[in-house]
Amino acid sequence: MNQSHSDSLVFFGATGDLAYKKIFPSLQAMVKRGTLDVPVVCVAKSGWNIDQLRARVQDSLEKHGGLDRAAFDKLCSLLHYIDGDYMEMETFQSIRRELGSAERPAHYLAIPPALFGQVVERLGQAGCAKGGRVVVEKPFGTDLESAQALNLILLGTFKEKEIFRIDHYLGKRPVYSMLYNRFSNSFLEPFFNRNSVESVQITMAEDFGVQGRGAFYDKTGAIRDVVQNHLFQILTNLAMEPPVRMDSESIRDEKVKVLKAVPPVEARHLVRGQFRGYLSEKGVSPESKTETFASLRLHIDSWRWQGVPFYIRAGKCLPVTCTEVLIRLRKPPAVIPGAKLTSNYLRFRISPDVTVAVGMLSRSPDEMTGEPVELIASQHPRANEMDAYERVLGDAMSGDRTLFAREDYIEEAWRIVDPVLRADTPVHEYEPGTWGPAPATPVIAPAGGWHVPVLTLSTTSHDTVRAA
Repeated sequence: MNQSHSDSLVFFGATGDLAYKKIFPSLQAMVKRGTLDVPVVCVAKSGWNIDQLRARVQDSLEKHGGLDRAAFDKLCSLLHYIDGDYMEMETFQSIRRELGSAERPAHYLAIPPALFGQVVERLGQAGCAKGGRVVVEKPFGTDLESAQALNLILLGTFKEKEIFRIDHYLGKRPVYSMLYNRFSNSFLEPFFNRNSVESVQITMAEDFGVQGRGAFYDKTGAIRDVVQNHLFQILTNLAMEPPVRMDSESIRDEKVKVLKAVPPVEARHLVRGQFRGYLSEKGVSPESKTETFASLRLHIDSWRWQGVPFYIRAGKCLPVTCTEVLIRLRKPPAVIPGAKLTSNYLRFRISPDVTVAVGMLSRSPDEMTGEPVELIASQHPRANEMDAYERVLGDAMSGDRTLFAREDYIEEAWRIVDPVLRADTPVHEYEPGTWGPAPATPVIAPAGGWHVPVLTLSTTSHDTVRAA
């Protein structure tokens, strides 16, 4: 085994919803691919034993991804189970005993963020942190102050290079591939700047609501849930400069530079909305002002992007489930009499299918006018494609930090949204199945209007997951 590779995995929250729907299928896939062959110490407080855990794993695989008998048997042989309270030192002493001779454990915290600090401190006190890594799930804090406090706790036990802050969205192949598309196609570079780009739009739409997660979502909202993390990751992948090397730190350096160049969001550049019926969701306060829709405008004060507005919108109960980027180019001069010109554009669809499209004008057959056409390259998910969690867990265990947020990245992202999270901005009601509240269009509207994603494929089913 590579000496930098983790020689064990300690999995906190092993009986939870996230484990059931995402993590155990990913662990089986890692076994099949040959990237997982170390003890997996599962920790939870459910009153279970190892046989009950294995039965839970089998049920998870049968319902989420398919059970491979050989890989399942191998995974079961790697599993250990500790039933204990995360607040009691006895639990962590049991973990240390179960680890035996392991010297490089990876501790994966699929637990509520409120428990991160206490669990990390106890790992250190029990001697479990030495030589190890810690992998923590988002949300990483709820604002800048809480993120800084959590970073201090983590850094009190682990070094920064041993901390892996998961945003599983970065493990999705289309998001990860954006960097390759940016820097491996030379035709993009001449116009990928303020001289040619008029605006950039990033849309993350979901056609479903909170799906039983009302209590969690009401404390979070769209900005904390997807804008500050998922959509800022897309933003930095789009706007970053070519890294001087393709190692993890060089790539992460360039992403942080993008966020450092973004001024804090102003209240006048934000519209928040809440779909009608949200207040009736279980766990939601009847007086809730939590947004289920957010539309905002950003600027990147860098040489490449100075003066180019970046528009971001995300919401639930919208017409489609789709994540898409539209880069609208400046109109050419109208040198043809009577010609009505529209902007060319580049369109990246990240989900549900993967599409790269170039929008252009083509002359109408009978007259000297143009009609818009798209040149499209589309790719559907391939068989045996690596799942996002399989990728990020595998990278964490191998020590590759490229897909993980660094401390300075997290804090810069919170700095950008903190002012509007603290401001008492209005929340406008909108009808489910529409593109958000009416004020979003005139207040936060790109020149030429918002691009509306149109699906040509049926949307895939969507599972709701949460940390246990």
